Amino acid sequence: MIFSSHIFLLYFLPLFLLLYFLVPPKWRNGVLLVGSIIFYAWGAPDFILILLASTVLNFYLVKAMHRAQRPVAKKALCAAAIILCLGLLAYFKYANFFVDNVNALLAAFGLGTMSWTKVLLPIGISFFSFQSVTYVLDTYRGVNQPMKRLTDYVVYIIMFPQLIAGPIVRYTDIADQITAQRRLRWAECLQGFYRFTVGLCKKVLVADVIGRTVDVALGGDLAAMDMGTAWITIIAYTMQLYFDFSGYSDMAIGLGRIMGFKFPENFNNPYTSTSITEFWRRWHITLGTFMRNYLYIPLGGNRRGTVRTYLNLWVVFLLSGLWHGASWNFVLWGAYHGCFLVLERFLSRHVPAFDTKRRHPLFVLPTFIILVVGWSLFRIEDLPTCWQFVRRLFSFDFAGFSLSQQPQFYVMLVVALCFSFLTLLPFGRRLEQAVFYTDYRRPSVHLLVWLAACLLFFFCLSALTATDFSPFIYFRF
Repeated sequence: MIFSSHIFLLYFLPLFLLLYFLVPPKWRNGVLLVGSIIFYAWGAPDFILILLASTVLNFYLVKAMHRAQRPVAKKALCAAAIILCLGLLAYFKYANFFVDNVNALLAAFGLGTMSWTKVLLPIGISFFSFQSVTYVLDTYRGVNQPMKRLTDYVVYIIMFPQLIAGPIVRYTDIADQITAQRRLRWAECLQGFYRFTVGLCKKVLVADVIGRTVDVALGGDLAAMDMGTAWITIIAYTMQLYFDFSGYSDMAIGLGRIMGFKFPENFNNPYTSTSITEFWRRWHITLGTFMRNYLYIPLGGNRRGTVRTYLNLWVVFLLSGLWHGASWNFVLWGAYHGCFLVLERFLSRHVPAFDTKRRHPLFVLPTFIILVVGWSLFRIEDLPTCWQFVRRLFSFDFAGFSLSQQPQFYVMLVVALCFSFLTLLPFGRRLEQAVFYTDYRRPSVHLLVWLAACLLFFFCLSALTATDFSPFIYFRF
């Protein structure tokens, strides 16, 4: 079940919200728990028991860890909980990758290969695994106390708005919202509905329209693609990925707001960044925060000298690439970003013009070009094919332009580009402020926002009737 589907929008969500609003506040966590189980089981019935069993076991491991008096026992239980979280992730996400590479190595030496039954990847496993890790480590470090009720912990891990593709929410950020009896305020509920509708529009009207043309273009003969077609195709994918993933985050944040939760933001106009360093402060913010707090800092951060800092940065982004997918193209994509981060850190120390904290706005363009080329590695998993496509980007061959003849593709691409860079202008910043930070307590504003949101919502429903099933891109991660 996905947010941008008729079954979710017309059946699951209305019935869930009706029951959620009707029951007393103390029962709302129970309704959310049951609803989340149904939501996940609908799309992955084979894995719901594994998800619930690992969550329950992790809850009791953390409680035992907190009660342990001896440091050795505390560390052992913490390690057991981390192994449980990351062990499931390693098995389901990387077992096939490991066996395929071992078999390729064995075949290269003329040896027999291992027989292996492919493991299916449970949707959202990366996100709920990382969220579990944050709870374990924060409790071990004394950042928060362990949760008292099992049902509250299960709600925290598997609540359906952010279960499949984030944002990754630390328990400390929403602890009071889970354990307290949330009071629903209509102003915030309406604001949540509007945010959900914005995300739905991003997915249905922009990302899906652009994505259909991108899939056709990249599924064709890349060797015959001219330079103009190649650049438009990969820029279109750049927009598709952003509007698809940020659309999901908007919908998750909006649904959370409707139910009384305040999830952290996950995007902040990333394509207006003037450096790759800044981009990673604006793109998938909760993953960047996770990598910094639970990987980069434990590795030593920038406290162990310049060379070690560069190595830590590169290792973190190498692992970040591998987190995105069990394939060598993702590893290279992470290494690609890691190299630019190290280069930027070096240049900012020695060349004032490259200081990442005071870069000129003109650096937006070269940064965007670096990002676009990097998305080629992200999108095309076969490395020879990817290299072939990257060469077409710099072939200076402008003959034989061939791309979609459908005007809506170009219209949505222009819309996506405009909205991605709008905040570079004072008008764009004022518009963003008006849309997301207006005082919604004013009745006149409520009326206008409600009418606009309803019109957009029903327009998206109409558009969905003419489209095929289109899952969110980050579901696969």
